[in-house]
Amino acid sequence: MTTDTEKPFSIETQLIHSGVIRSQFAETSESIFLTQGFVYPTAEAALARFNGEDPGFIYSRYANPTTQMFEDRMCAIEGAEDARAMASGMAAVTSALLCSLKAGDHIVSARALFGSCRWVIENLMPRYGIEFTFVDGRDLDAWKKAVRPNTKLFFMESPTNPSLEVIDIRAVADIANGIGARVVVDNVFATPLYQKPLQLGAHVVVYSATKHIDGQGRCLGGIVLSDKKWIDENLHDYFRHTGPSMSPFNAWTLLKGLETLAVRVEYQTKSAARVADYLAESDVVSRLLYAGRADHPQADIIRKQMTGGSTLICFDVKGGQKAAFAFENALKIIRISNNLGDAKSLITHPATTTHKSLDDQGRAEAGIGDGSLRLSIGLENPDDLIADIERGLKAAAAA
Repeated sequence: MTTDTEKPFSIETQLIHSGVIRSQFAETSESIFLTQGFVYPTAEAALARFNGEDPGFIYSRYANPTTQMFEDRMCAIEGAEDARAMASGMAAVTSALLCSLKAGDHIVSARALFGSCRWVIENLMPRYGIEFTFVDGRDLDAWKKAVRPNTKLFFMESPTNPSLEVIDIRAVADIANGIGARVVVDNVFATPLYQKPLQLGAHVVVYSATKHIDGQGRCLGGIVLSDKKWIDENLHDYFRHTGPSMSPFNAWTLLKGLETLAVRVEYQTKSAARVADYLAESDVVSRLLYAGRADHPQADIIRKQMTGGSTLICFDVKGGQKAAFAFENALKIIRISNNLGDAKSLITHPATTTHKSLDDQGRAEAGIGDGSLRLSIGLENPDDLIADIERGLKAAAAA
């Protein structure tokens, strides 16, 4: 979407206006096309549609006007040529990986991952003859040393879940390009507002749209974005035949979420910075990680590739699980939930929720201790959140 002078609109405008398909009724809000299939005026028209000679719709598992609007809008704000909307974030991650690999291939992945992402690589991939190696994503030499003749894909989250490690995407992409491998980046924590992996050299970007893009705890969704050639040659047939498609209603809900994404995340980020500063001063907190603070271990990389600290904070309380549970149970505003990016502030204890399936070594590699907590800052008044956190800290100290 551009102006008459072909100067691109800002991301805030794209979030509202890009990709709109209006019906004959010229509606203001995007329409929800709740239909499984589509009809054709003639048998010849159906043949042309299936031959790809007519660009119309065939079946909502393949494509739908509402899901296409969501895909087109995400492409506009991400700077991608093409995309496929998925039923969930994990459907997006799994599709992006499996459609790129076959038996005998090798994937190198950063070891600090969301529990389900790690399960897909560590447990699902080997069932199909796909080899993997986990590395410390922060160590560029580890990426280089892990490369094998059959390495086809690099995968990472940056910032990672939940320990907010940040990986030098451009440097890893340079390594991948040197061997003809693809880089897939899960960009959910940074959001499309604060980091652009494709501009940093990544080849594929995935999101759980369930998080900030919806941002109000209403529905599931995911998306895979890349260049058109990769979508056509790798993802297109996989997507059509395996069926991880997004429902039109969820696509419409996510379109509404995109309209307010910029204002929500900006406010949440400012609040997160205040809360992080408050936590950093507490004697009860043994470790504090926030991408917006100068004391983040990868602050130099963050300055190069991110434009904001986003909404997530990771911290450890002294006293392990007992103190962490006491902290959570004392809260009155912040809710215990394994979701994130919501209008409501949410907290979780990763060792017993999102990363419970990992063994002790796996959790240690992901930067998760018994006292680790992941805090997602919402839209509440930050003064109220700090007062709530003070209750939690007092409870943790007394545990």
